[in-house]
Amino acid sequence: MESMAIAGARPLGEYVDHYVIYEDGTAGHLQVLEGQEPTLSRPGRFVSRDAYSDRLGELQAATAVHVAELEAGDQARHETDYAALLGAGVPEETARRMSGLGQAGHGRH
Repeated sequence: MESMAIAGARPLGEYVDHYVIYEDGTAGHLQVLEGQEPTLSRPGRFVSRDAYSDRLGELQAATAVHVAELEAGDQARHETDYAALLGAGVPEETARRMSGLGQAGHGRH
């Protein structure tokens, strides 16, 4: 498909990528038009694409660890609730349902 041009209009130019690691440790990727100076919304420093990729990998790994910890805590709570319900005389199927144990995304099936 051909691009349409407007008479008298000039192309805007190419986008240039800039990579940032902010003071709080988060990473950012900015695109600005060639020749324009990127501005940061908060304190940080411009870094190479490799440094950005490394930091992004670190953040993703830390997030995976955090999610695993949350899931383990949830599993432990489900198992504790299930055991307490069984101890109170609640039938097994009902105890599983009430505790969330064995439900999709919650513990063993």
